[in-house]
Amino acid sequence: MPLVDMPLSQLKQYEGRNPKPDDFDTYWSQALEEMRAVDPQVELVPADFEVPFAECFSLYFTGVNGARIHAKYARPKGAAQPHPAVLQFHGYTGDSGDWMDKMVYPAMGFSIASLDVRGQGGLSEDKGGVVGNTHHGHIIRGLSDKDPHKLLFRDVFLDTAQLAAIVMGFPEVDADRVGATGWSQGGALTIACAALEPRIKRAAPVYPFLSDYKRVWEMDLSVHAYEELRTYFRKFDPQHQREDEIFTKLGYIDIQNLASRIEADVMVGVGLMDTICPPSTQFAAINKMKSSVKLEIYPDFGHEGLPGLNDKIVQFMKGLQEE
Repeated sequence: MPLVDMPLSQLKQYEGRNPKPDDFDTYWSQALEEMRAVDPQVELVPADFEVPFAECFSLYFTGVNGARIHAKYARPKGAAQPHPAVLQFHGYTGDSGDWMDKMVYPAMGFSIASLDVRGQGGLSEDKGGVVGNTHHGHIIRGLSDKDPHKLLFRDVFLDTAQLAAIVMGFPEVDADRVGATGWSQGGALTIACAALEPRIKRAAPVYPFLSDYKRVWEMDLSVHAYEELRTYFRKFDPQHQREDEIFTKLGYIDIQNLASRIEADVMVGVGLMDTICPPSTQFAAINKMKSSVKLEIYPDFGHEGLPGLNDKIVQFMKGLQEE
């Protein structure tokens, strides 16, 4: 078959190219301390969307740096006992989506929370100096600042962990039976969430984004979702005099460097013809996971719908009812 990357046998051995900062663990310890010190001021506002078997809300909370974060939250109507929950994360520049595509979970007896990433297509704030969305350029946001804690995706990763902790604290949710899932950026945030909130029990990322930036660069695939890497070099380091510094700083928000923290059972969907998030970048994270990992490989598919995978994810999360 044609290849856009390494053969599968090599992918399963690949360990990544992007450098990891020496103080990576300290960086994230400090970030988590900052997150836990925030008063989230959780608010549930009843939604206009109504179905007989679920209660639907806009969930608001305050994240790091004062941003007000939004998620859609639905729970089974009249559930008497604590039950499982699923966290859902969306693709780059997108939003939490329609209520309809979440309803399978409350119908199964689960709660579900679907995050709007700050500054992208939904209702969450980005405190970057303007009101409203800032939509693109989030990988490189803060890259020119001397303080790596200014990287925007640091705050986004923390939002996922904070959402998980909030949902786990709801009386209707069993904190020991919570899963996370998402595609592309949502896959990256699934990995970040499960790494930063180790109580996550099941994680189902699909072709995760935000991994092994230097590999993307070397494959000349800094186009489409990763185009801002090329833009940054062209505008701010046209002779690549700071290349090592830049990729090392990106290492703070490289999910491959978080993956070893995951304690959840993991199921990963990968399309081997993916030229948006190259398979090797995904395996850089997968191969660092120390927990149980099940691969769902689609040899002829790229960054697109993967037939049957949504059904597999639902069945995978259904296992939370039995844990």
